[in-house]
Formats: sequence, structure tokens, C-alpha cells
Amino acid sequence: MSQVNPFEERMFPAIEFRDVYLYYDDKKVLDGISFTVRKGETKIILGRSGGGKSTIIKLVLGLIKPDSGRILIDGEDITDYTEPEMMRVRQKIGMVFQEGALFDSLSVYDNVAYKLHEQGLPEEIVEEEVRKMLRFVDLEDAIDKMPSQLSGGMRRRVGIARALVGHPEIVLFDEPTAGLDPPTARTICELVVKLRDLENVSSIFVTHEMQNIEYLSSEYAVINEKGEVVFEKEGEKLCLINTEIMILREGKIIFSGKDEQLKKAATTDPYIRRFLHGR
Repeated sequence: MSQVNPFEERMFPAIEFRDVYLYYDDKKVLDGISFTVRKGETKIILGRSGGGKSTIIKLVLGLIKPDSGRILIDGEDITDYTEPEMMRVRQKIGMVFQEGALFDSLSVYDNVAYKLHEQGLPEEIVEEEVRKMLRFVDLEDAIDKMPSQLSGGMRRRVGIARALVGHPEIVLFDEPTAGLDPPTARTICELVVKLRDLENVSSIFVTHEMQNIEYLSSEYAVINEKGEVVFEKEGEKLCLINTEIMILREGKIIFSGKDEQLKKAATTDPYIRRFLHGR
């Protein structure tokens, strides 16, 4: 049997929506949307409140079902899956919520270890995995703290560490930088870039904050000679092909493409121009 090389593998969709419609009562929330997220790609989804952004995440997780159309995860059609079938699919998906969604009564260690403890793994394996995930988000020093002792940005990073337990192939981010100051938001975006460039993780990043586009679509992560992670600007050495932007308006995709294409679209489309300027 022939081997699939890594480049070809990256061309296969990790997530695919095919002509998906969804109604809440009489309101059309998604209006025939189709898109793909390739392996190792970040799809930034923009849109005003109520435009269908978070609904897409719920559909990927199988928490709600479309009224028509198909949804595929790694080529597997999950549209009509039962809850037990979806539980298997969710094992390959990590979820990062807007507020971190930590258990306030559990320490950072136990929050990150929650899924592993549920699986009944030996504590030495649990601790090794928890420390590895906390090192990835640069929070190993906070392992014994309680959520109430953490800043908002630290809580989000713990949420990311918890989402990464089990090494998911797909991670969904629902407004992960909402309410954070710009430097902290940048830190969260840098973690997303590290997952994309160093771990080949596919992700959907739902946001309404414009600065996230700049962070995610103009920088890439590499390991330098000293073995350290460094972030470099997109330029002559590399043009990012693994980040795309999608804008939703009233349940329809009105733009899909790279950041350079978005800037061009803003010169001719008044709605996109107003949206990008926060009006």
C-alpha cells in the first residue's frame, strides 16, 4: 500500500461543511455554507454577534444537527451520528471556551488532568502529561494554584492546556481572547500559532477582534538552533498558506481567503470595510 506523504496529507480536510443549513424556529442561522479546514490549517471565523460563528463550533462537536447538508470530520460523515458515536469523534477534538470554563473548586493540576482522571490512568502518567501541557502554555509554575488565584489570561491558557490533553488533531477556539488586554491576547494567539506550525493541529478560531487576524495571519513559529520557539514575521522567506479568514453575515459566507485578499476586498465592499474598522 502506498504511503501518503505529509504534504499530500495536509491537503485532506480535517473539517468539511457541505451546503449546511440551520434554522432556529423561523430564523435562518446558517444559509447553505460550505467550507473546509485542511490539516494543519487555522480558519479564522469573523462575524457580528448572532451571525452563526459559535453555531459552527456546536455543529462540529455534534451538539446540534443541521437541518440539511453534511458535516465531515477527517472524511467521516458525522451528520447523523448518535451521541455515543459522537463521543468517539470528540476524542480527537479539543475545545477552548471564552472564559476558560475551569472548575473553580479544582486546582490547575486537577483541571488539566480532569479527562485523564476520568479515564483512570496511573497518576505518574497523568502528572507527566499535565506538566507537558502546562509547559506548552508556559504555566508549569502555576500547577498548584486555584483558578481564583489566576489572571484572566492565565485562566485561558490553563483552558488551552486542558484542551490539549490527549493530543487532539483539531482544536476549536470560541472567542478565546475576549476581554483580554492586547499583550495577553497576543500570548493566546501565539499558542494557536505554535499548535498550527509545530504540532500540525487544525483549528477553528472564532473571534470578532481584528487584532487577532494580524497575529495569526502574519507570524509563524519555528525552532531555532538553541531549541527555542521563536516567532518570525511573514515575508520573503515564507508566505503563510495555512491560515484563512472567513466572514459570516446573516448566516452566509461573504468572504473566504487570505489576509491580503481581505484587505483588497475591503476596498470594494462597504460592509467588509465597516466591519474591519469596527463600525
